Amino acid sequence: GETAEMPSMYAPGDYDLGGFSVGAVNKEGILPKNVGAGDVLLGLSSSGIHSNGFSLVRKLLEKTGVSYADSAPWDTNVTVGDSLLIPTKIYVNSCMPLLKAQVLNGLAHITGGGLLENLPRSLPSGVTAEITGHPPLPAVFKWMKNASGLDDVEMLRTFNCGIGMVLIVKADKVEEAKNLLSDAGEDVVYDLGVLKSGDGEQVVMKSSLL
Repeated sequence: GETAEMPSMYAPGDYDLGGFSVGAVNKEGILPKNVGAGDVLLGLSSSGIHSNGFSLVRKLLEKTGVSYADSAPWDTNVTVGDSLLIPTKIYVNSCMPLLKAQVLNGLAHITGGGLLENLPRSLPSGVTAEITGHPPLPAVFKWMKNASGLDDVEMLRTFNCGIGMVLIVKADKVEEAKNLLSDAGEDVVYDLGVLKSGDGEQVVMKSSLL
């Protein structure tokens, strides 16, 4: 439940109706826990734009003269509207087996603010995430990058860029985590990087998005 800023979406008199759910967890099960240097970052793919960055998306469509009924410039097999409305991927079924097996030390859901603002929330001070294996941008994000002129940093602060969830695991739990994710239906698990000791920026990109 939150009030979102969505310019151009609401006419006078319109309002936003938000819903929420409440869960409970034992105190000892709260994440993040025991996160530190040497931990490994695994990434799960997103299904598309998800629900973040649409103010910019709408501006880019207006700027380029592309309508929602047009074939998508990034995938001519679907319309722009159908592509952008691909439902947000939900990661509960993928992550629950790892939680039950106690192989997770942290999770970062890559929503508004992207990787650069969401991952640090799961990191203690004095720890930096070094990203060495970010996958290339999926086609929809590549088009957004070209149309907007945003650099990698701003893309990673605006969109999920193809990674919707980041898992933090101990190095000796990586294979078990990958096996559990595969059993849960995750066909691809990205080796995003590692955590290192250090101050300053908490997410350091060592790989290009292109």
